[in-house]
Order: sequence, then C-alpha cells, then structure tokens
Amino acid sequence: MSDASGVRAGRGRDRDAEGRARNARPRDGLGRPLPYGAEGVARQPEGVVRTPEETVAEAQALLDAGKPFHAHEVFEDAWKSGPEEEEALWRGLAQLAVGLTHAARGNVTGGVRLLRRGAGAVEAWASGAGQDRPYGLQVADLVGWARELAAVVERDAAIVDARAWAPRLRGRRS
Repeated sequence: MSDASGVRAGRGRDRDAEGRARNARPRDGLGRPLPYGAEGVARQPEGVVRTPEETVAEAQALLDAGKPFHAHEVFEDAWKSGPEEEEALWRGLAQLAVGLTHAARGNVTGGVRLLRRGAGAVEAWASGAGQDRPYGLQVADLVGWARELAAVVERDAAIVDARAWAPRLRGRRS
C-alpha cells in the first residue's frame, strides 16, 4: 500500500505503482535529496520526447536558472529517445550538465571527471559526425567551457555557482 506520494508503507525504498524503485523525496535545485515533507524544486518529468531544438532550448533555460541536474535529465531523455547515431552527443551533453552539478555541489573529483569526459564525448561525436554545430550547438565553445571549468575546479578545489558558470549551448554570452 502506498501513501499519496507513492511511497510504499513499511518499505525502506520508494516504489511506483509498478514496483520500480523511485525516490519520492523532494530535491533542491542541484538535485540533492531533501527531507521528506520539505519543499523542493519540481522534478523534470522523465521520458519526454522532444525535438532536438526543444531539448537544447529547455536545457539552456534550466542551465540559466542554475539547475544543471535538471538539464542533465532533459539531455538524458534525448539520448534515450533519439536516433542511435546521436546517442553519444546527448550523453556527452548530459555528462557536461552533471559535471557542473557536481562542481556546484562541491564534489571536485566527480565534477572534473565528468566535465572532461563530457567534453571528450561531445568533441569526438562532432568530429566523427563531421558536425561542429549540430542543432546550433557551439561544440568548440562547449568543449572549451568544460575544460576551463574543470581546470578551475581542480586548481581551486572550488564550489562553483551553477548559474554563473552555466554554458551557452548555442554560443558565447554577450
């Protein structure tokens, strides 16, 4: 039996109606779990199929709002629902967003690792696909941003402001 939030009574883990594990705890803007009953940030719905242009626009709005964890979920939907030949692009973009998330949470090792991994994945996909601006994405700028942020986080062991460090997916800030 579940309560109104979908949490199964008497169980240590939250489950949905089909019995799949789901964490019903509220989350903050960086995706960190908050205590049950606390007011959190609305979650991104899972499994939404968007056009690539919608994906980029929604992810950019979330990044600009300082919500890279939520942007990662938008990119994850694209990699899971898009064409197989673009999987590495969307997965790499999700890794960049998660790298920013970790850096903003103070996880230096995870942030640096994912920023570099994501930069490498996006760069490799673009060169293999012969595209330096898929869907208007500025691949070279994104790769440069990720490597710069990784270097800053690694050098300074810094917790970064996710909003201040949000990348411009379609070009540099003016």
